[in-house]
Amino acid sequence: MKIGFVVNDVMTEKAAYTTTRLSLTAINMGHQAYTLGVGDFIYSPDGSINAFARTVKNEKHESLKDYLAELQSDDTEWERISVDELDVLLLRNDPSEDAVERSWAQTSGILFSQLAATRGTIVLNDPGNLAHAINKTYFQHFPEQVRPRTCISRDVDEIKAFIKEQRDKVVIKPLQGSGGQSVFLIKEDEQANINQMIDAVIRDGYCIAQEYLPAAAQGDVRLFVMNGRALYRDGKYAAFRRVNNSGDARSNMHSGGESVEAEVTDKMLELVEIVRPKLVHDGMFLVGLDIVEDKLMEINVFSPGGLGSSEKHTGIDFTETIIADLERKSQYQKYYGATLRNAEIATL
Repeated sequence: MKIGFVVNDVMTEKAAYTTTRLSLTAINMGHQAYTLGVGDFIYSPDGSINAFARTVKNEKHESLKDYLAELQSDDTEWERISVDELDVLLLRNDPSEDAVERSWAQTSGILFSQLAATRGTIVLNDPGNLAHAINKTYFQHFPEQVRPRTCISRDVDEIKAFIKEQRDKVVIKPLQGSGGQSVFLIKEDEQANINQMIDAVIRDGYCIAQEYLPAAAQGDVRLFVMNGRALYRDGKYAAFRRVNNSGDARSNMHSGGESVEAEVTDKMLELVEIVRPKLVHDGMFLVGLDIVEDKLMEINVFSPGGLGSSEKHTGIDFTETIIADLERKSQYQKYYGATLRNAEIATL
C-alpha cells in the first residue's frame, strides 16, 4: 500500500508521537509511507490532488528516533506525490494547534482531503464529518447519559450561573483547543478569581463549563476505539490512565500528566457501545475516548495520541493491528471501487 500521513508540519513531528509510530510500522510491514503537512497540498489544473511529501528508504527501521531523524534530515528531499494514487490518507493533524499562528491551516487538511476522497483515495477519519467536529460541540451530539452536565456560552453571567448551580467544582475550557490549554478547575473558595479565569477562556471564543467529576482526581482513561469497537489485541485493550500528581487538575500528557496502567471496565465498554453508532455513521475510523468512571470527558477524533503509552503498559504494539486494518480496507476498495462512500468504508 501507499499511505499518506497528514500532520501539522513534518519538521515539528516528534519520535514519541503516535503518527511516527504508525508510519514506521507501515514501512516495517512493507508499505510505502509518506508524511506531509497541511500546507503541502496542491490542487493541479487538471483537477488532480498532489502534495509535497517526505519518505525514507523502504527498509526496516528499529528506532523511532533514527527513523524520524532520517525523515527530517536535510539530506531527505521533498517529493511531489500524487495523492490520488495513495491507497489511504490518514489525517493526523490537530487543527487546534494552528488556531493562533496559522488559522488558514486549521481546515486545509480537511478541505483537500475531501477532494481526495471524491477521487477514490480512502481518507481516515472521514473528512466530511471531521468538518463538523472541528470544535468540541461535536461532543454534544452524543447521548446525554455519556456526557457531564455542560454549558457553552460567551456570556459571563451564564457561565457563573451554571457554576453556582453545580455548588461544587466546575471545569471551564475553550470550545476549541487541546493539550489542556486554558483549562481551569474552579472551586467554591476561588470565587474571587472567577472573572479572570472566565475572561482567559472567552478571550479566544466560546467557553465550555462542565460538571466536575470527583473521580477525575484519579485521572482519566484514554481508550482507543477503531471501527466503533474498543481496540483489542492478544487479550489487551489499547488504553492507559493519565494522572497528574503535581496538583494540576489537568491530566493531559502535555500538561505534566503521566501514564499508568489502566483497567478497562464493563462501564467503559458500555460507553463505547453507546457512542459506536454515531462514530460508525460518521466514518470515525480511529478515535480516543477520555473516560472518567461512567462518563466521557472528550472524544478525540483528530490525531488521538498515546499508543506508545498503551504499548508501555500492555506490552502490545497496537500500530500493527491498525495498519493491518488499513490493508483490509484497501482490499475492499479494490473490490467495490466507488460504490462505497468514504464514510462507509472508513469503519468497515
